[in-house]
Amino acid sequence: MGTEVFSLQGKVALVTGAGQGIGLEIAKALRSAGAHVVVGEINPDTGRAAADEVGGDYLPLDVTDSAQLSSAVSQIVDEHGHLDISVHNAGMVRNEPAEEMSDESWRKVVNLNLDAVFYCCREVGKQMLAQGSGSIINIASMSGIISNHPQPQVSYNSSKAGVIMLTKSLAGEWGGRGVRVNSISPGYTGTELLRGVQTTQPEWFNSWVAQTPMGRVGEPHELGPVAVFLASEASSFVTGSNLVADGGFTVW
Repeated sequence: MGTEVFSLQGKVALVTGAGQGIGLEIAKALRSAGAHVVVGEINPDTGRAAADEVGGDYLPLDVTDSAQLSSAVSQIVDEHGHLDISVHNAGMVRNEPAEEMSDESWRKVVNLNLDAVFYCCREVGKQMLAQGSGSIINIASMSGIISNHPQPQVSYNSSKAGVIMLTKSLAGEWGGRGVRVNSISPGYTGTELLRGVQTTQPEWFNSWVAQTPMGRVGEPHELGPVAVFLASEASSFVTGSNLVADGGFTVW
């Protein structure tokens, strides 16, 4: 078996939250493997720039709006005839003590990190089930299987744990109908947000590195090949899995 099992030639992929960071690097990796990439991004500036960079399409997209998601899937299928891969990456974190967190703050995080992932899965799932094939990749987090320290982030942790169970549940429902559903759980990754924390909260950053067996944070580009694996025929018998890419953080 050669490297052809990793090829995404002729496939159409949607990546949400692909304007920067992990989403952008995943979009670039899928394009490098041969897929045509649709950048789904709420920010038109970063979205268009990302689409130009990967040589794909920009689609304005608010993933918390299920009606807009339904229209987006229809538009992709109208233009390309099919949708083979969908990576759901849009998300946010708020570091707030639980006892001080408002209902609004809790709902904002859970709405984007979990509700919207379900909406994405449901809408692309309808198309993939009709096709009889497809690969869905949800971006969860190691925070879905451990409780981070020293920062408080109960809403983020809870939402990402939900993404992991959502992934397993959908894999069970759709596995016999040609649609695979997996998740990737990154550890601390050197996005612009994390690099900002390195400056503003160096004690947090140093603690994270000290707790990571590999002694460093990850880089966004290191997650691209993980997504290619889960999107391609190389993982044809993999569904319901949560692939942890955290430099070993969760082994201790």
